[in-house]
Amino acid sequence: MKIPRHLLSVDDLTRESAIAILDTAAQLSQLSEGKMKKLPTLRGRAVVNLFYEDSTRTRISFETAAKRLSADVINFNAKGSSVSKGESLKDTALTLQAMGADAVIIRHPSSGAPQRLADSGWIKGPVINAGDGTRQHPTQALLDAFTMRNRFGGVGGGLDGLRLAIVGDILHSRVARSNIFLASMLGAKVTLIAPPTLLPVEIGEWPVEVSYRIDESIEEFDVVMPLRIQRERMNQGFFPTEREFSRHYGLNIDRVAKMKPEAVILHPGPMNRGVEIDASSADSARSLIVDQVANGVFVRMAVLYLLMAGSHELPENALDQERA
Repeated sequence: MKIPRHLLSVDDLTRESAIAILDTAAQLSQLSEGKMKKLPTLRGRAVVNLFYEDSTRTRISFETAAKRLSADVINFNAKGSSVSKGESLKDTALTLQAMGADAVIIRHPSSGAPQRLADSGWIKGPVINAGDGTRQHPTQALLDAFTMRNRFGGVGGGLDGLRLAIVGDILHSRVARSNIFLASMLGAKVTLIAPPTLLPVEIGEWPVEVSYRIDESIEEFDVVMPLRIQRERMNQGFFPTEREFSRHYGLNIDRVAKMKPEAVILHPGPMNRGVEIDASSADSARSLIVDQVANGVFVRMAVLYLLMAGSHELPENALDQERA
């Protein structure tokens, strides 16, 4: 099974390689339940977290994943570095390469920055996109797919027949873009629910259905994923007030009561409680939000394992040797 050299976008994956990553994450999850909490796979390798934007969950998740594979981790925060003095991405990358970086995980406010880093040759090892502008966040989509598959499917399969609703700020969301294309690739049917002002112009080219009213169809979905209102990316009025948005699109106890009995709630975090989701919904038995955080470590371990452990071919039962 071919695994890409870099993971910059969901477009780098095929259905087969995406399922291979999910299956590897499942194996790693099982291993973590045993005595072996840490694998020696990446011992002596250096992984750099190169973050130009604030992050808690993603950065710590990648750091934890790398350490569980015995890699050394270097956390690079642009705000406290020479970047704040005007250093270019090229010079930063060359510095990291000179220091022995074997892989770089990058989060950047500019769409396309990870692609630029991968194409440049400044970094010799894999580049993994941890979120670039409003473009892509592939490992978030993978962990969301892993979480959905754990609930509704099983190892070796996709998300065939699953109905996923993504609600809210689609326009500014790299999570939405990655989830739309990965979930669709894996066989899910995706519906976007948002006011017209929060839908991108290219939506007609996407494999989705669109609704402007959450109450018209919430009972049809297996998974409902509200998105955070991204205040930091907004520079004009996309809706009258947050209270008005919550009234028309927020997930609350009344709407949750209308969902299918087996339906679940996901959220990529961080949450604006009381805006896109209320506390009762976020903390309900239907919520898999904490599961997403835990699953993110296993998925990112799988990505690092497959991109860094040598061959880009996934051998059958690749992790059996780690059990020895």
